Amino acid sequence: MKEVTFIRQNLDKWRGYETTVESTLSTPDELADAYIDITSDLAFSQTHYPKSRITLYLNNLASAIHHRIYRNKRERWSRIVTFWTREMPQIMWHARKELCISFLIFVVSALVGALSQWLDPEFSRLILGNSYVDMTLQNIENGTPMAVYGSGSEGTMFFGITINNIMVSFRAFASGLLTSFATGLLLFYNGVMIGAFQTFFAQHGLLWDSFLAVWLHGTIEISAIIVAGAAGIAMGNGWLFPGTYGRLYSFRRGAMKGLKIVIGTVPLFCVAGFIESFLTRHTEFPDAFRLTVILLSAIFIVYYYIVLPYLNNHNHATDSNKD
Repeated sequence: MKEVTFIRQNLDKWRGYETTVESTLSTPDELADAYIDITSDLAFSQTHYPKSRITLYLNNLASAIHHRIYRNKRERWSRIVTFWTREMPQIMWHARKELCISFLIFVVSALVGALSQWLDPEFSRLILGNSYVDMTLQNIENGTPMAVYGSGSEGTMFFGITINNIMVSFRAFASGLLTSFATGLLLFYNGVMIGAFQTFFAQHGLLWDSFLAVWLHGTIEISAIIVAGAAGIAMGNGWLFPGTYGRLYSFRRGAMKGLKIVIGTVPLFCVAGFIESFLTRHTEFPDAFRLTVILLSAIFIVYYYIVLPYLNNHNHATDSNKD
């Protein structure tokens, strides 16, 4: 059968299944029948048109029906563990393009901030504010350039910093409601700020000291912001680029994926807040210790958000081929 004939014969039926998935009135029997039928069409399409867009469409529709069938299933307490050990890596694999885009935006904007500060030493006042710059200059004169990290009690700082960082991540996600470009602008601003900040200290001969202080907690914190940016881009792209889905359904899928991603960053912000409140202030700690924390944090981020999703997907593909 020619592909165009296959599509023409089944298109109305598939559109009906899309309505079944989106409807809150669909019964379990209707969903089960739709799933059986659509997987049969998917198997036929994979056999005869493996590289066709219709195969991708049917695969996505089958996944949506499967998710609808099982989403109301009662979960055990172990779901709390499997969410971060299995579900999050799977989500991040499917969001790898958004994560890459978020990372590139941040890196480019950090370079823009660094270059702007290098060419114009007053640029930091525009980004960081006059009061913060003046306070930091005074701290540098007093011989305590990182005194800002020890300006309050550990407990108060931990609570305030953690809540603030979580709010930043949810703003990055929520910006996706205004399209993924809005999330990109938020990432760009944060990247310019960190680039200008580091260059500001470099201009005062404190690049290494600032690097150890900032990235002691910033390795996890900044990485989590980039991940939250990927969540916002996923939601924004959901309705901006719906592909073969209806725009509303595509937006729902993107929003759900993004929400899970941003929820997954909450523990990271808690850890980053703890490090910033209880460790960063101690600039007297050996450089080797602080550098070790930075390296271990970077290894964890790379493993959890890049290596583990790849390994899980590779193992799943291997198991599927065996079956």
